[in-house]
Amino acid sequence: MYTTVNEDGILNNYATEPEMYYAAYPSPEQQNRYALAGAVAALFVTAVILVAFVVS
Repeated sequence: MYTTVNEDGILNNYATEPEMYYAAYPSPEQQNRYALAGAVAALFVTAVILVAFVVS
């Protein structure tokens, strides 16, 4: 941890920054899983909205 002290004696702590790295592009299998998860989420949200309209 990096610490500095100003003229009044007040400490100021700085967190250490992690190393930067680039994300890897998702594989075709991962892309298919993301698409499936998005479709399931869209169906879930649609079902919740329809149930809310039916109940009200």
